[in-house]
Amino acid sequence: MTRVLLDTCIFSFTFKGDQRAKPFLEALKNKTGCLCFMSIAELYRWALARNWGPKKIAELEAKIAECVLFSYDDGLGWEWARLMTIPGRPMPSADAWIAACALRHNLPLVTANRKDFEHIPGLVLIPNQ
Repeated sequence: MTRVLLDTCIFSFTFKGDQRAKPFLEALKNKTGCLCFMSIAELYRWALARNWGPKKIAELEAKIAECVLFSYDDGLGWEWARLMTIPGRPMPSADAWIAACALRHNLPLVTANRKDFEHIPGLVLIPNQ
């Protein structure tokens, strides 16, 4: 099955059953969702900031466990450093980790925040328009 890297927002939309997930459901069909360690950290932060109880946190952890999870490695660190030094295009650290993970593992990135990533050479975005 084809793998795709999920931006944090896409995982969140699908987890919550948010209507904003609808435009991405076809792109996710028959695909294995992958997550960068950075997205997992963001999801945990959101759960804490919203005071989720143990049941909802367990549901989140179970849904995360259905994905392929990518941890830090040295190649990922170098890719992140390269992205953070693109002249004239500063980007948030979290976005750079996610983009670096997609590049490192040669995966398309499914995102609702296309404008945050479209300047990155070699990064394939879904949807691609």
